[in-house]
Amino acid sequence: MPPRNLNVILLAVFLSVLCYITHRRTKTALLVGSALDLIRHNYVDPVDDETLLTAAMNGLTESLDENSTYIPGSAYGSFQDSINQEFAGIGIFVEQPDLDEPVRVITPLVGSPALKAGLLPGDKIINVDGEDVRKLTLAEVSERLRGPVDTTVRLRVLRDDDKEVSMTVRRQTIELESVIGDHRDEEHAWVYRLKDDPSIAYMRLTSFGEKTVQELRDVLEKLDNDFRGLVLDLRGNSGGLLYAAVDVSNMFIESGKIVSTRIRGDVVEEQIEAEPGTLVDPSKPVAVLIDGNSASASEIVAACLQDNGRAVVVGTRSYGKGTVQNILPLQYGRSALRLTVARYYRPNDKNIHRMPDATEEDEWGVTPDEGYVVPLDEETLQTLMQRWREASYPMLTARRETSDKADDESQAKMTEPEPEPESVSESEPESEVKTDGDIGGQTETRELQENLPAGGLPVDPQLQRAVDYLNERLSSRGKEPRLAA
Repeated sequence: MPPRNLNVILLAVFLSVLCYITHRRTKTALLVGSALDLIRHNYVDPVDDETLLTAAMNGLTESLDENSTYIPGSAYGSFQDSINQEFAGIGIFVEQPDLDEPVRVITPLVGSPALKAGLLPGDKIINVDGEDVRKLTLAEVSERLRGPVDTTVRLRVLRDDDKEVSMTVRRQTIELESVIGDHRDEEHAWVYRLKDDPSIAYMRLTSFGEKTVQELRDVLEKLDNDFRGLVLDLRGNSGGLLYAAVDVSNMFIESGKIVSTRIRGDVVEEQIEAEPGTLVDPSKPVAVLIDGNSASASEIVAACLQDNGRAVVVGTRSYGKGTVQNILPLQYGRSALRLTVARYYRPNDKNIHRMPDATEEDEWGVTPDEGYVVPLDEETLQTLMQRWREASYPMLTARRETSDKADDESQAKMTEPEPEPESVSESEPESEVKTDGDIGGQTETRELQENLPAGGLPVDPQLQRAVDYLNERLSSRGKEPRLAA
């Protein structure tokens, strides 16, 4: 047989095998594509292509696990912003409790362009750049508020349901902090010490994002171990980046296992060990706070410090999310697939993930140390959440105090007799009363400085138990007596 014929046969065999493999791989995709085409051309009503695609992708992922999801293009940008901890905008939190009502400002962020422009909690956004947005959804209004850095957006808001206020706000890069303290000082900077006992360091991690590690490192370096004990609060922290949890754990332990990951077939993919050196003095006692909303990266940190004997864990049992997700870009980066690719295990090799059929008696999550389970009733939880909100967003406190003052004055006018006209001196100036428009203007206001939140220990039994543990440890070592706040 001529060599040329042999080459043709070998090429044909190769192409046949390649076509067979490609067909096997694309058979399912072709089926889904055919179904989409049939729906698009034959369904009784017109259907948007993007809506069909999102529904198909959601159908693919919902049979896997609750953490594997399709992230459509409309949500991919916000998802990246939350991980990167920054976005271009005006710096407000908004809500829409009633879909028939305009989007409402919860609060402007401290130091944000919105705060400087005069936006207030409770303002209803009714117009953006000349467009009436009263009937638009929260997502639609948020999209219009965002834009490139250093561009402006013109707003008209409805204040107190009877006064329209117009303003122009310049968009800036808004950074989302993930490491917060117990309270703010007069300059609205976080104080990473307990107001009720400044000798105890306190930091609360709200997420594990791109900047969390550096944020925490900066705080710890500034404190320079000048504290008797430390409380690391992971309550309500639903997790984030795996490497961030590893790096945070490394700040507390010098040696030992941090976490291990296992892929399909229960094969150990990686076992991560602590590196020498810590930012927190090993002699300083540490307490970690968790609750039922502490998940994923939070559970890695809590389990690591607990298993390595570095900290006591206080609160209630954690959520039980022991899976690792990879973000796999689709459509050339316009959307993505969030896919579970591994499970992680705590240093003692016990399982963290709570399976769908798991019971309370099964091994999952992180359970507080014996004697340190402190449940919260609903009233206490609401009080605690209110304090967190007011500590994070001083405008909420100022707004509430202004509203309470107005209510008190109104009530006084209703209950006290009206003065006679001749009893008012024309030469005596009226008392100065700040309007809502003065709060949050170009300069910081007296209300924001005077309405700092009270200490948290009286309203937080879990934090109190953690502080008690720290003082017990210090007392047993014969350390200096507890400092008075």
